[in-house]
Amino acid sequence: MSLKTRLAEDMKAAMKAREAGKQKLSVLRMIKAAVMNKEIAKGRELSEEEMIEVLTHELKMRRDSIPEYEKTNRAETVESLKQEIAVIMEYLPQQMTEDEVIDLVRKVVSEVGAQTPRDMGKVMGKVIPSTKGRADGKLVSDIVKKMLNGEI
Repeated sequence: MSLKTRLAEDMKAAMKAREAGKQKLSVLRMIKAAVMNKEIAKGRELSEEEMIEVLTHELKMRRDSIPEYEKTNRAETVESLKQEIAVIMEYLPQQMTEDEVIDLVRKVVSEVGAQTPRDMGKVMGKVIPSTKGRADGKLVSDIVKKMLNGEI
């Protein structure tokens, strides 16, 4: 089943669930709107990979917002964002563990011969395409920095 079809089916199920599926329905509508906006911008239907990019972008926006709301003591909003993140994660591919990312980065570092933090661009250029949609970019960046600084 394609991601778009799955989203549509889950949206129908959330509508039927009424109160129980209210939060999920809201998030699914937001995802659908984001996908439609991207399709309009591109002038065509999105591929599965492009849909994953849209979901990853929406996920990143929510993750980045959480610290700001925590600073202003808005616990209710933080909890809502965490619930939205959980719904979005259902539609993303299985996430890589930190150990898997470390192994991948270690392999790429040896491939490109990176030794100093100046080589971060070379390493990130090879790692990011392999982790797209499967690992948080910030996590990958942090691991690459630590590895090039000799901390891992």
